[in-house]
Amino acid sequence: VYSGSSNRPLAQKIAEYLGVELSGLTLKQFANGEIYARYDETVRGADVFLIQSVAGGNVNDMLMELLIATDAAKRASARSITAVITHYGYARQDRKAGPREPITARLVANLLERAGVDRIITLDLHQGQIQGFFDIPVNHITALWTIADYFNKKGLDSERLCVVSPDLGRAKAAKKLADLTNASIAIMHKERPKHNAAEITALIGDVEGKTCILNDDMIDTAGSVIGAVKSLKNNGAEKIYVTATHPILSGPAFERLHDPDIEEVVVCNTIPIPEEELAKGKIKVVSVAPLFAHAINAVFSNGSISELFDPDFAL
Repeated sequence: VYSGSSNRPLAQKIAEYLGVELSGLTLKQFANGEIYARYDETVRGADVFLIQSVAGGNVNDMLMELLIATDAAKRASARSITAVITHYGYARQDRKAGPREPITARLVANLLERAGVDRIITLDLHQGQIQGFFDIPVNHITALWTIADYFNKKGLDSERLCVVSPDLGRAKAAKKLADLTNASIAIMHKERPKHNAAEITALIGDVEGKTCILNDDMIDTAGSVIGAVKSLKNNGAEKIYVTATHPILSGPAFERLHDPDIEEVVVCNTIPIPEEELAKGKIKVVSVAPLFAHAINAVFSNGSISELFDPDFAL
């Protein structure tokens, strides 16, 4: 098990759950920014699991690290290479929403395959159909159980609990989270006049007097979150929790998420968050290391991970 530089704390926790040590992978940058990778031990005939989040300070550097480390393992005669991508960067560019646009999520898939990746393990893709961009196996697991467990342990009144989807595309995941927390469901309709901007134009469902859990797959600048929170408050919501798998948290996100109308922001540790922001207490982090460890162990031992794919298997 090896780690890129984007999220070594999560990689370390995954290794601990697996009962192994993180193996040595040297990653450096030349003066001009070129990335260098070298394995510190032989990987000939080994099943290599390379953990990396395609996110962080420079998403492009993290992607290149993953590609270059994959190429190094392939040329060192590794038996198989599994990319454990805790956050799949460029996932929002999964279709042509307008003329002359790229489908960058497909481009990233092509790059990973061409570099020599044999299998992908990833978590809560922006759209599930991104799995179809690959011609290699993709193990797509979900953090919904982990998030549901957090809220179930808070002892919230299920009679007044409502899971809210911020848009139609997230409605299916919101319904699953609602089933796992015995909550009702509401769905918003969102329009994007431009990138990193959103307008809530409709709300389907009753949120008056309820404790709402606003659930999304990622939070970037938090503009959509704040728009949704204000809409819920205007419709009579009593308390609002925000949850997402991937805390990208760019630009003004931290300032926005400290809005007094938000009780807590619950995210997973797929992307590191600065300690000074965690110390403020608004953002709570739940660990997905056990999920990834289970998936890695199952892949290595040719076991099943179907129960990690969809909470319906546990209902």
